[in-house]
Amino acid sequence: MPGRHAGPGLPKHMNATLHASRAYAAVQAHTDVEGADPHRLVLLMLEAALAAVRRAAERMRARDVATKGAAIGRAIQILEEGLIASLDERAGGELAGRLKDLYAYMTRRLLLASMRNDPEGCDEVARLLGEIRDAWAAIGAAEGAGG
Repeated sequence: MPGRHAGPGLPKHMNATLHASRAYAAVQAHTDVEGADPHRLVLLMLEAALAAVRRAAERMRARDVATKGAAIGRAIQILEEGLIASLDERAGGELAGRLKDLYAYMTRRLLLASMRNDPEGCDEVARLLGEIRDAWAAIGAAEGAGG
């Protein structure tokens, strides 16, 4: 039936639902960022980078080169323009310097993983990001309980 499908293999109502859910996610993400304190913003960046790295590994395993590339690019963008750029080495001292080095390592590791189509490289970066995210979340929880 003409007009029944709005996208490749999707009925119109499903395409509309998909569009609405994407719009909601964009608004929710904007709201999360807009009202967040600096600690929460870093946590959101860590979670977004982790999700992008996991997606890249998944797409590598599926041999989906285009989506893998987009996910790697997103993760690297968050690492470089978000996490590294937000470090205050003067206030953070040695810890900030070490985090900067670790984020730079993750960036290089993702580039190498992408070139070699090596999902294990992405898994390594995901593990590192997960550990940092968990520690960062615990700091926020401790500050919230103490304040």
